[in-house]
Amino acid sequence: MALIKEIKYGTTNTYLIKGSKGSILWDTGWAGTLKAFCHAMGEAGEKVQDVDYILISHFHPDHMGIAQEIADMGPVICAADFQKDFIHSSDRVLAKDKKADFIPIKDESIRYFSLEESRALLEEAGIEGRILHTPGHSDDSMSLILDSGELFVGDLNPLYELELHKGSLIEKSWKELLSLNPRKVYYGHAHSADLRSNPLGRLLGKTAPDDIYALVKKITRCVDKGMPKDTIVKKTGADPVFVEDVTRMYVTHPGVSVQGILDRIEIKGK
Repeated sequence: MALIKEIKYGTTNTYLIKGSKGSILWDTGWAGTLKAFCHAMGEAGEKVQDVDYILISHFHPDHMGIAQEIADMGPVICAADFQKDFIHSSDRVLAKDKKADFIPIKDESIRYFSLEESRALLEEAGIEGRILHTPGHSDDSMSLILDSGELFVGDLNPLYELELHKGSLIEKSWKELLSLNPRKVYYGHAHSADLRSNPLGRLLGKTAPDDIYALVKKITRCVDKGMPKDTIVKKTGADPVFVEDVTRMYVTHPGVSVQGILDRIEIKGK
């Protein structure tokens, strides 16, 4: 069974997946965070040079910003063949930040693989699992599921939002993933969730209401009344993290809709 470590250093959840023969880094952070990443790796007792492969769930700036800088230290960037046209989709955005010293991914150093080849690629690191194409958040999004049940979905909208995306690619991707009976899901920005003890994830709290819209509206009304977070948690029954996220989005985005709040929760901190 693979060992999973969350490398905490920025606003994007980055995971180190260690197998019996090597390791894989799932996603990276924004350009300009290499120093913080290296420090976080050291805090986790890991060396960047010992990482074998880098996998990017999708090529948005907050997931591939330092991929090439990390690759220059030894790891190989691997991309699914359907991601090829998206490798440089964020270059223009990242290049605008002159303080970040963004380094674009070098095309000649990328190792491409098909979905059918993904299991063999993972096995090179002693990791049992496979990769799936899971569009919805973006056309180049992919997810990684281990045979032991751990699921990495990047920015695929969290399960607690699923009822808001009926009939969409997001729902289609989740249906395929859920058919594989995942045990635990690791998100790109939300907290990980044990799908067997709490199918929607902990962000909805103990009450797990069916109407997410109603919960968010209740929280925003409490904010309008000037209630502190602890009081809102007691009044609504929502998880403190969810209350904090809704409050932040509501306060920092005047006039934002309930849907807008939910859409922004998964990319908090940008």
